[in-house]
Amino acid sequence: MTITFYDASVPTYVQTLDAVSGVLAKGLAHFKDTGSDPDAVLGARLADDMLPFAFQLHSVIHHSVNALAGIKSGVFKPPTQLPEQSYVQWQIAIGEAASSMKALTPDEVNAIGGNDLKFELGRMTLPFTATGFLFSFSFPNFYFHAATTYDILRSKGVPLGKRDFMGALRMKQ
Repeated sequence: MTITFYDASVPTYVQTLDAVSGVLAKGLAHFKDTGSDPDAVLGARLADDMLPFAFQLHSVIHHSVNALAGIKSGVFKPPTQLPEQSYVQWQIAIGEAASSMKALTPDEVNAIGGNDLKFELGRMTLPFTATGFLFSFSFPNFYFHAATTYDILRSKGVPLGKRDFMGALRMKQ
């Protein structure tokens, strides 16, 4: 069986982006039901030395939409400054990221599958192939930040389960 670059990337990103969107919806419902301010979670962390909830959402977007854009351009850099957004604005941004992924065609994504790119962090540059970047850098970061988003909401009492994190399974048609 042959798997294309599109098959390896876009449906994987979409599944988790849609799942994060669902997790955020459950979070918003929980905060409304408990009379809590959803924006209060934006600065939440699981540990003092980790980045806040809003950064986790920013990184989920960065390590999906911007990862493919980086492969296309040949350069990927860490996320820029964290935008100040409300919980609902972050929900919208995650939904827009999923929509932009869904708009990509197999031809355009497969066309970049053989590209090389550089990860630039200040003066440091790491060379990657598109597949090496996808599987050893982009996906691990993407899943880390998606899981941390889920974990922070769980720590705030949002009733989530593993199925919420997994999203819609891609079963045989």
